[in-house]
Amino acid sequence: MEVVVTDLLGPLLEPAITLGGVPMSWAEVLGFATGVLTVWLVVRQHVWNWPIGVANVVLLGLVFLTSGLYADAALQIVYVALGLYGWWQWLYGGAGRTSLTVSRTGRAEWTWLILAGVAGTALLTAVLSAWTDSVVPLWDALTTALSLMATYGQCRKLLESWWLWITADLLYIPLYAYKELYLTSALYVIFLALCVAGLLAWQRDFRRVPVPAA
Repeated sequence: MEVVVTDLLGPLLEPAITLGGVPMSWAEVLGFATGVLTVWLVVRQHVWNWPIGVANVVLLGLVFLTSGLYADAALQIVYVALGLYGWWQWLYGGAGRTSLTVSRTGRAEWTWLILAGVAGTALLTAVLSAWTDSVVPLWDALTTALSLMATYGQCRKLLESWWLWITADLLYIPLYAYKELYLTSALYVIFLALCVAGLLAWQRDFRRVPVPAA
């Protein structure tokens, strides 16, 4: 089985281009392309962002695994499940099994999200420090927790999910550059710009939603 997996995934890990003297694998290049497309579709609230996003996280999972970013690699597995959940939610998660509309994050939802994020960061930092050779356990754990919080919000079309993504991207950009994943770092610069565009677009959409009569 290991030989079969290696044969299937090996070509994705081979160098495709060189940037700044550092070879970039096909997985990283394809992850770059599908990542930009995915976020652009999210900004436009297009449901096809979910299946393309699943392909993106599989590709980036390979990149992170081979770069020692173990929490980020494991996070991609969770993203696959969340991608399927988000796909269903966007199609049928609204009232009466209709499509979702943009909404705000409630106080109770914020409370448990923040508590889960803090607990997740602490737990992942301890695990990565004790059982892996990660040299950036805290930052790997923190960006993982923020990304999960943001993805949950994205699945529910919560406006504040963009602020969480913006915060995560501001940490990811120098983290990936430090790990010499320059193309992925550049990808997150583009993600950051798209997140700002997404925040503005979803804000406009939220303001257009009629307020139910009391």
